[in-house]
Amino acid sequence: MFVEDVALCTSKCAIITRPGALSRRKEAALPDMIEALEKFYEHIEYIKEPGTVEAGDIMMVGDHFYIGLSARTNEAGAKQMIALLEKYGLSGQMVEMKEMLHLKTGLAYLENNNLLVAGEFKTAPEFEKFNKIEIELDEAYGANCIWVNDYVIVPEGYPKVQKKIEDLGYKVLVVDTSEYRKIDGGLSCLSLRF
Repeated sequence: MFVEDVALCTSKCAIITRPGALSRRKEAALPDMIEALEKFYEHIEYIKEPGTVEAGDIMMVGDHFYIGLSARTNEAGAKQMIALLEKYGLSGQMVEMKEMLHLKTGLAYLENNNLLVAGEFKTAPEFEKFNKIEIELDEAYGANCIWVNDYVIVPEGYPKVQKKIEDLGYKVLVVDTSEYRKIDGGLSCLSLRF
C-alpha cells in the first residue's frame, strides 16, 4: 500500500530503492513493481547495499531532489541516489533529520516556490529560499499534501492547513486518510507520481 518508498520516479529514470526497514526490503524487488515501471521507463536503476533509501525521504523540486538522512535512509544510500540522479542530468542534496520518520512527513512542495513546513524543517537552512508556509504541531500530519494537475490533495481534518493552501490560490481536494494515519501513512506514501 505504501508504494512510494520503494521507487523514485523522475523525468529521466526510475530508481528502485533499498528500504531501511528490513520488513520492506522485498517490496522493492517485486516483479509487479518492476513490470509496472518498465511500462513507463526505459532506464531503471537500483540502490545497492550498504545503501538504504526510502522515497518518502525524497522531495522533488523541479530537477533537484532533497534527500533526508533518517532512520530509513542512510548516507551511503543518499550518495548513491545523488550519483544516479547526476547520471541523468538531475541533482540532489542531503538534508540532516532528527525528528521526523520521513522527510515528507514534515514537508510538501506545492510548486511556484511554495513549501509547507512542519517541525524541524521550519528552521532548516536548506529551505530558506522557499516561501515557507508553516504548519503548527497540532496539524503537522496535514503537511503531507500532494500537488498534482493544478490541485493540492489535502488530508481531511486539517482545516488550518487547508485554509493556508487555499489562501495561496490553489484548488484543494480533501480526502479521508484516517485509516492510513493509524499506521503512520500519509498521502504521498500511497502513490508513485511522475
